[in-house]
Amino acid sequence: MKKFTYLDAVALVVWLVPAVYVFIIYSSLPQIVPVHYGLNGNIDRYGSKSEFMTTEWVLLGMTAFVYLLLKFISRIDPKKKVKYGEATFQKLALGLVIFLSALNISIAFVTVHRGFQIDKLILPLIGLMFVFIGNIMNSIKPNYFAGFRTPWTLENEDNWRATHRLVSKMWFAGGIVITVATLLLPPKPATIVMLCLVGVMTIIPFVYSYLYFKNHKIDQNS
Repeated sequence: MKKFTYLDAVALVVWLVPAVYVFIIYSSLPQIVPVHYGLNGNIDRYGSKSEFMTTEWVLLGMTAFVYLLLKFISRIDPKKKVKYGEATFQKLALGLVIFLSALNISIAFVTVHRGFQIDKLILPLIGLMFVFIGNIMNSIKPNYFAGFRTPWTLENEDNWRATHRLVSKMWFAGGIVITVATLLLPPKPATIVMLCLVGVMTIIPFVYSYLYFKNHKIDQNS
């Protein structure tokens, strides 16, 4: 059984922060609260207080599940490749706990402070998540669970490394652009910019991975 580390302690504290915050604000919540927002950042559906709490608990459960999955993922790895990059997986797990907890707090905060635009919290958070993942993407070793996994990166370690170098640069830079753009632009344009950038940051590495496979397949056959 794996030992309880200081990273586990940090993750536990971060995980508990949204629960404590929701407990503090619960009594001040009205019976009818916002539960969904449109692309323009405006409320487009209201629901009961219990529905809001269900969302919060689901996010808490999801956060715990993601962390525990990444912590113990080596146990379900059929080829035991994860063990060579466990430190990176631990960083990834902690980063995702921070992101999901911040998302949880943001939803609760906007529910209490209805005048605050939710897009000014959630969209920059998504940008910062890409910055974080881009920063560690180049350190992820070939595996079946995390990383930019295409049929060609999973088939060839050189393809994996080359594609992940590209992804690391693109996601880090793209994350910064998303963060800044979503802070400065109005809600709808900010969402469109974010979605377009995410599309570019996904399609280009996918195509690159395939082209790398094709070019090196030709080299090997010549």
